[in-house]
Parts: sequence; structure tokens; C-alpha cells
Amino acid sequence: MTRFRISFFAALTAAALLLAAPGGPAAAQSLDDLRASGKVGESYTGLAVARDPSVSDFVEEVNAKRRAIYAEQAQKTGASVADVGAVYAREIVEQLPAGTWVLTDQGEWVQQ
Repeated sequence: MTRFRISFFAALTAAALLLAAPGGPAAAQSLDDLRASGKVGESYTGLAVARDPSVSDFVEEVNAKRRAIYAEQAQKTGASVADVGAVYAREIVEQLPAGTWVLTDQGEWVQQ
């Protein structure tokens, strides 16, 4: 594995907890609760998706923080922001509990 890939994946792993807990412990609990309730899902882009309009503002806060991380990693690695988001998406989905909704690249919701 190249040095680029090793450092890229190390950065992804280090940031995984931050992505799962975008605003600290209180926000992480809220995100986990919203995922468990089905009001929030995750997408193949690495962004959270509001499945219920009542949580749109919260999801936008989560995604703003994720976008900043993706942009920073893209700049560091020379990858596109979309590619970074896709890699993070795989990391996020691997850590989701069973029953969490995931939006596929075909636009279909599936329950993990």
C-alpha cells in the first residue's frame, strides 16, 4: 500500500469518531437516536440525510461539519471532495448499528 493510501486511511480512521459524533457527546447521542428512530439515514456520499423534515436543520449542521472535513482531506491528499466523501461513507456505514437506513447510489433506501 502506498504511503498516500496509508496516511489517507489513517486520517479516515482518526476522523471516524468525529463524523459519528459531529457536535460532541450530546450531538452524537442525538444523531444516534435519530438514526435509530429512522428520522435520519446515511448516504453513499458521506452525508447524513433527513428522512423526516423536522430534523433537517440538525442534519444540515452535521453535514456542514462533514463537508469541512472532506474538503480539508481533499486538499491534503489531492483527491476530490466527492471521492473523500465516498471513502468516509464506507467507514460510516461499517460502523452503523443494524436497522439504520442507508440511501444507495441508486437512490433506494435500504435498512442495514
